[in-house]
Formats: sequence, structure tokens, C-alpha cells
Amino acid sequence: MSIYVVKENDTVYSISQESGVPDTTIISDNQLVPPYQLAVGQALYLNSMDAQPSRSMVVGGYSYPFISNYVLRETLPYLTDLYVFSYGFTEEGTLIPPNLPIDWMLETAAGLGKNPILVLTPLDSRGKFNNGLISSMVQNETVKRTLISQVVAELQAKGYQGADIDFEYIKAEDRDAFTAFVRETTDQLNALGYTCSVALAPKISADQPGLLYQGKDFPALGAAADHVLLMTYEWGYKYGPPMAVAPINKVRQVVDYAISEIPEYKIGLGIPNYGYDWPLPFVQNETVATTIGNVEAIQIALRNNARIEFDETAQSPYFYYTRDGVDHVVWYEDVRSIQAKFDLIKEYGLRGAGYWQIMRWWRANWLLLSDNFTIQ
Repeated sequence: MSIYVVKENDTVYSISQESGVPDTTIISDNQLVPPYQLAVGQALYLNSMDAQPSRSMVVGGYSYPFISNYVLRETLPYLTDLYVFSYGFTEEGTLIPPNLPIDWMLETAAGLGKNPILVLTPLDSRGKFNNGLISSMVQNETVKRTLISQVVAELQAKGYQGADIDFEYIKAEDRDAFTAFVRETTDQLNALGYTCSVALAPKISADQPGLLYQGKDFPALGAAADHVLLMTYEWGYKYGPPMAVAPINKVRQVVDYAISEIPEYKIGLGIPNYGYDWPLPFVQNETVATTIGNVEAIQIALRNNARIEFDETAQSPYFYYTRDGVDHVVWYEDVRSIQAKFDLIKEYGLRGAGYWQIMRWWRANWLLLSDNFTIQ
């Protein structure tokens, strides 16, 4: 495999001549659009056709029900598990299914030999994580039993292969009760042949302060669930100051802590499939970034004649541009930043990767993944 960084005066044709990769392949693999312009600093995936994956791994992808049929079908061959986002529940423990049809997703996944996974979240009517709802469930045995039984019934009725528990902002006082809920759910699902996983906040120490971290007991949850996913993204986020979404130096800190508490064969690394475009200057509580796709980021750079830079510490690309008198900065993922994450998975011997989320089709990422790993 090869990653090529575009220089001044490069063209698709000149890169093709130099690399031996057909220009049509470069265009297709990198989703270039006519007239096939290139941005200086843009990283291209060049298919060498002779890559030898060094190991196998499990790959999961989270998807909302409004994913396009095309994107789902194109992405599924590169996945082991399709995480259907998401189911909620009431204060009485009644399971609330997604508000859009999902049967077609489950049938498509099953038809391609992939495992559909039910994602359980405590989202309220505004789409926000509700830690009061978490408390009312984990602290009430009747409500907890009701919810677990309804999750089991839904797995059986819909043909799911397991459940993923994605709870955020758990209160510190609910930590042990939440762990007990994960343990009981895992035990009941395992007895019926299903798996149970849990998403973990990106902690770097056992006593890390903050609502995002205090309710997650890494060693206990690692023991309770079949496997875990580290949510190693959102350092740069919609309402925060501009920075890389998943800087590799920060991601490494999380993995270093995680493997000290949980066996590496149980750990999946979260990978973002998106970037952000921030207007400048950034003003706390006022500035809101726009979520963009990684392919879209290149089009923004081209439209604004921006030169793409690369932060070696974060192992992430970024660029500045000005439009309508407003300065902007964009941080996103490219094949270089993704390769850095793949290298981390290999270095630590992790179970695999989980993509948040697969709503946007990014061919170069999946081809790069296939060059590095055989998908279990």
C-alpha cells in the first residue's frame, strides 16, 4: 500500500505515471470529482495491489436508520458488526425502538453475513443523554429486569446477534449499579448465545474527574462485558475549541490506561468518520462548528484554494480558509491519520476498531483497512 501527499504542480496523471497506479483507480479510490483537481498537502491512497494484511481484527460500524441503502451496502463488506443506533427506554424500563424502519438494515446485514447489534442508549426526547433516566433504571431492580427482558425479546424477534450498551454521563454514585447492570445483561445474553459490549469514555486514569468519566469503572466493566469500545474521538468537537477530533497522542494515552485495566483482546479502538469546520475566532459558548465528511473536507479546501497542513504530533490534517469575510479552520481525518490509528491497534494487539459512524461513504479508508487487516 502507499500514501502519497500531493505537491505543487502534481496532477492525477503525473501521480499515475510516477506510481504506476492507473489514473482511473486513483480517481475512484479517492472519490475525486471532475475536473479531478488536487489540493496541495492532500493525502491520496494509492492501491499497490500486493498488500499483505498482517493480522485479522473485528470491525464495527455505528449507523442511524436513515443511512442510504448505497452507503450501507458499500460499507458492510468491510465490517464484522453493524451497530444499529439506537434503542432507548422509559423510566419503567420499556424498550423504545428507533423511530425509523430498521428491518431492511438487519436483513441487508444478515444477507451479507454480518452481525447486526442492538445499541441501547438513555437518550431523551431531545436526543440528549439523560443520566436521570440511567439512575432510575440501574437503581431499581424491577425496572432493570424489565429492560433486560425486553432487550432479550427484541434480540430474539429481530435476529440481532448481541447488544451494545452506550451510556454516557453516568453519575458517580451510579457507577457500581451501572456495572451491575452490564454484568447482569451480559450474563443473560451469553446464556442465550448473544454477546454484550459496552462503550467507554476516553479515560486516562482511574480517578479522572468529570461527569463523562466518573461513572465508568474500567476494570469492572472490562470484566463484566464481552468486549469494550474506547470512544477515542471528540477532543475537537462541535462546541469546543478547534483541534483534531482524534489526535493520536491523546488516543495513545487512553489506550495506555485501558490496557492497564482491561485485556487488550477485549478492547476496540473508536475511529471517527467525520471532521469539523470552525468559524474563527472561536468564542466559548458561542462558536458552533459544522460537521463535515472527510471527502467533503477536500472539496472545501479546493473551493477555497487552501493548502492542507499536517500536525505531526496529532497525526491529523487541517487547513485554514476565508469565505465571505469569515476565517475558518478545518480538522478532519485522512489516510495518514487513519494509518496512525491502525498502527496503534497493531502495536497494542487490540481486538479491533469501531467506527463512529458509517453514514458517509469513504472508500479510501476501507481500502486502507483491507490492506492492513483481514476482517473477521
